[in-house]
Amino acid sequence: MTQIKKNKKSPNVSNPYVSKRITSDSSIKGRLPDTVALGEDDSIIIIDQTKLPLETRLIKLKTQEEIYRAIKTLQVRGAPAIGVTAAFALYLAAKEIIKRTPDISREMFIVELKKAKKYLGSSRPTAVNLFWALDKMLNTALKSPDIPKAITNMKKEAVLIRDNDIASCRKIGENGLKLLRPGDGILTHCNAGQLAAVRYGTALAPIYLGHEQGYGFHVYTDETRPLLQGMRLSAFELSTAGIDTTVICDSMVSSVMKSGKINAVIVGADRIAANGDTANKIGTSGVAVIAKHYGIPFYVAAPKSTFDPSASTGDNITIEERDASEIGELWFEKPLLPYFAKTYNPAFDITDHSLITGFITDD
Repeated sequence: MTQIKKNKKSPNVSNPYVSKRITSDSSIKGRLPDTVALGEDDSIIIIDQTKLPLETRLIKLKTQEEIYRAIKTLQVRGAPAIGVTAAFALYLAAKEIIKRTPDISREMFIVELKKAKKYLGSSRPTAVNLFWALDKMLNTALKSPDIPKAITNMKKEAVLIRDNDIASCRKIGENGLKLLRPGDGILTHCNAGQLAAVRYGTALAPIYLGHEQGYGFHVYTDETRPLLQGMRLSAFELSTAGIDTTVICDSMVSSVMKSGKINAVIVGADRIAANGDTANKIGTSGVAVIAKHYGIPFYVAAPKSTFDPSASTGDNITIEERDASEIGELWFEKPLLPYFAKTYNPAFDITDHSLITGFITDD
């Protein structure tokens, strides 16, 4: 594990969380390292997003169990970043199989590779990029004439998926910027920025490119309960890049829109059905309903790989349900959930296509 930087404590601050805010350390102003990378030793290097924004830490993942856990526990999250991680993971799985059984036949190699694919695919059921990347990697192995060539080709394919993700996000940024004007107030939900991809991100890509060109955007990030990806991640990476960023509670969206501060909403997506229904972080559909009421354009930014033609509508998309501790314990010093109370904690909701003004893609 390699630690990039710990936060410096600010003096004379009574709140222990405020005292460790990483944004108070001016030395980290600027772009973060790539969210997912392949190390020289063929380990996967990720930014551990469970530590943000209090600490920016790079960790190495080598085993399938470590990679599975990193995806499951949201150390790496966001559809594009998960896809890139999965591509590198299946390449590492192929190397593990050969190391474990050097004289394995090609037929059994493929059998073991399919087992690894199924295992990794069970980590997060909603993000289509996970399955898309795993399918591409398995197909690369299937098309290779022998095991050594399969491993070589799989590494090339994984690196290509990573490079294409960076190029795709840049293109999404260019296309999305055409819909915005200098000085716009932009609301985003959850995190679909660099931390959800490798570089640039999807929903935040137009904001980054506009910032480079002096557009002077003012971005509002809602906190995005229960995991706070809007406050912990979007606000962190945007303010780190020097972009004017304001954090609001989820319940403040209507008030901020009514006040005229928002000119556009841009969110990402984990899966988009054939009819345009979109699965994204829980709370997205509510933001879309409010935006529709106030006549504010609501855009979904996502690469082509996020569109799933096999899902005819949002009803065909599996919604992951997560542990109750995320609601009543995770961010509190002591559990606040009443003992006899039940919880319902879906990770995503479906935004009906009728609420979406348009899709910003890399095409």
